[in-house]
Amino acid sequence: MKKVYVCGVLMVICIIATVLLYKPRSDAELNYTKVQVQVVSSETVERTVRTKYSTTHQTEYEVVVRYNGQNYDLKNAHNSYSYRKGATVTAYLYNGSLYANEEGVRSASPLGIAYSVALVGSFVMLMVTLVLWSKEGSKKKTAAQQQQ
Repeated sequence: MKKVYVCGVLMVICIIATVLLYKPRSDAELNYTKVQVQVVSSETVERTVRTKYSTTHQTEYEVVVRYNGQNYDLKNAHNSYSYRKGATVTAYLYNGSLYANEEGVRSASPLGIAYSVALVGSFVMLMVTLVLWSKEGSKKKTAAQQQQ
């Protein structure tokens, strides 16, 4: 039962961290440069992931842009039709990478990464706590049946 309590406390800490990081992440001053880039290539790639029980289709947008004579992969692109080859579009330069929008920059910032880690940690700890709690209940039920 001790493991359940420890995991429960860790889950609560992760949830609190997620809540506390949300506002600073949203309001953070981002040090990016808004630049004009030329689209070199743009394509939609459909990937199929098969597991034993299901098949999932995943769509990725691979956009390559040129800025200052150097090619970059444009991160956080939500479609490929907005990026026609040869077109000039706005991108956001942050830490040596180009992003399609400000939200991509926000997610890549230290606060954005910390928020994502806390959010994923909350979910993982919830699942672990529920599994351990379920196992503890099964152990108690089995012990009670053996005593009878």
